[in-house]
Amino acid sequence: MRKYTILRNMSAASTVEPFGRRARSLAREPVAVPPVPLVDVARLTSRQVREIARDPEVQGIAPVMPISLIRPFEVASAQAATSAWGIKAVKADTSDFTGAGVTVSVLDTGIDASHPAFQGVDIIQRDFSGSGIGDVQGHGTHCAGTIFGRDVNGTRIGVARGVGRALIGKVLGDDGSGDSDMIFKGIQWAVQEGAQVISMSLGFDFPGLVASLIADGWPPELATSVALEAYRGNLRMFDALMEMVEARAAFSAGTVLVAAAGNESRRDQNKDFEIAVSIPAAAQGIISVGALGEKGATLDVAPFSNTFPQVSAPGVNVLSAKRGGGLVAFSGTSMATPHVAGVAALWWEALKDTPTGIAAAAVSAKLLATARTDVFTPEVDPADRGLGLVTSP
Repeated sequence: MRKYTILRNMSAASTVEPFGRRARSLAREPVAVPPVPLVDVARLTSRQVREIARDPEVQGIAPVMPISLIRPFEVASAQAATSAWGIKAVKADTSDFTGAGVTVSVLDTGIDASHPAFQGVDIIQRDFSGSGIGDVQGHGTHCAGTIFGRDVNGTRIGVARGVGRALIGKVLGDDGSGDSDMIFKGIQWAVQEGAQVISMSLGFDFPGLVASLIADGWPPELATSVALEAYRGNLRMFDALMEMVEARAAFSAGTVLVAAAGNESRRDQNKDFEIAVSIPAAAQGIISVGALGEKGATLDVAPFSNTFPQVSAPGVNVLSAKRGGGLVAFSGTSMATPHVAGVAALWWEALKDTPTGIAAAAVSAKLLATARTDVFTPEVDPADRGLGLVTSP
């Protein structure tokens, strides 16, 4: 038996008495209701998987896979930035908007809620990892600081420092790892709690799953095949969940999801050593984010940034909140993603009068349509930077 994540649409569940089902199905205009995603986990045999998949409430089913934070690269103290240069790069410093009234969710390693950068923010925490709320890694704290952090000792770190409500889902344990059901449950929770922006700087660990199976005695060929099946199933699970998220937007403002492209490329070693965007960033409806660094007066794609993102943002030597207090600089697509989430919050405020049903789509469209391409070095490959650098309204 293996462990599976099951996605159900509970809006389709019927509570009428058995003999009332036929009459209800013959109604000329059935009542339209928003999808209600429910993520469950169960140990199942192959036969049970097939049986459950036939249930009309089931929208997706996939083997549980390991996930992990997209670990950032530390910046030597002598080279660490003294200002958050990304704020100016995405033009948040000249924006008329602050993200006021927007609810943002960060699905990561938790948050140091006592950090001065988050003073005055209504922080709602939920643990899906089993290790308790709070941030041992410091990764989630850093990402949250870039999205909505207040100034720290006179230094601005937050793109959307007017955000007043934050949903912090701890989907990675204290060691920075977790299971795929944690992120699915985190998304379900954030969407149902009204998140307008969800930021995810994490990835599915395909190589880790293969290595784990081999360590358990599986032949390499079989381990790779099983891991590939799990990866494919989880990609389809994400697609099914995103279809439900998009369908819910017809009944509410909707949700924009952004995710890190990943840090597996090694262009500094070999220009052709490029790894493509992985899930969740590769899933339908999620805005994938690549990382940029400064190169003189222009911007260049970070050598570690995975290729084929939709957009890109500052991700090298990014200064933000440090767990325990103060500031620290990290590099990674994990650092680029919260810049995009922050700019999304600014666009939400700018488009606050957009009708229900198209609001989230309008914000996503603005993020993509206003991305700039006039800031890059001439040799930058469009496949590596996507549509360009995200830009604030």
